[in-house]
Amino acid sequence: MPEKTIPLLPCQTIQPVVDFYTALGFETTYLQKSPYAYAVVERGAIELQFYGMKQYEPTESHSGCYVVTDDVEALHTAFRAGLKAAYGRIPTRGLPRIGPLKDMSYGVRQFLMTDPGGNSIRVGQPISDDFSMRPVPKETFARALHLADLFVDSKEDLPGAAKIIDKALDRTDERPTPEQELRLLVLRGDVAQRLGDTRLAGTLLARAAALALTDAEREAARDALARLAELTARPEAGLS
Repeated sequence: MPEKTIPLLPCQTIQPVVDFYTALGFETTYLQKSPYAYAVVERGAIELQFYGMKQYEPTESHSGCYVVTDDVEALHTAFRAGLKAAYGRIPTRGLPRIGPLKDMSYGVRQFLMTDPGGNSIRVGQPISDDFSMRPVPKETFARALHLADLFVDSKEDLPGAAKIIDKALDRTDERPTPEQELRLLVLRGDVAQRLGDTRLAGTLLARAAALALTDAEREAARDALARLAELTARPEAGLS
């Protein structure tokens, strides 16, 4: 048989993790509760295995894996629908959570989800033949967006991303294009909401919603506009 890599991921308690992946459409093909907790979940060619650690702290986890697919849009839609059915909402902060789709600067379109065990599962589809990290742009606001996206989706450093965006938005010597401003405001509002600052999130998202964009700018910012619509639809966004 061809070689296959199977991630072994830690968790504090097995059952919430199994329930999470069940909501995503995975089948539990093995479940052991003693002498130690262990589980295997599978969805098509994706197989993940989990082991329990009583002293493990999910919020401090750095474990995870990358899933490559040829239809990231379909998986994102299916996973969101499954989570909403299971949890009554789509969880976007805390544990578990699922993030938005984004085109990343290393040639993939991806989303990030984190299970109840704190494991980060990145799901991506190649959109380029070049997977090397793109050079950091020199232009002020393109640079801020590039770095902030990496801080949010690669480093998962939300305070760091907030500082980058705030510095860019506070500039008085130059201004972003409407598309850049929209993307900066939506990303900063998303970060504020995930950090629990709903008042700031509401203010930033309202500013984003008030921006006037051309059809070409709206097309270029389609992912940010989709995220804006989702964020402003939630009561915790601080918008009516």
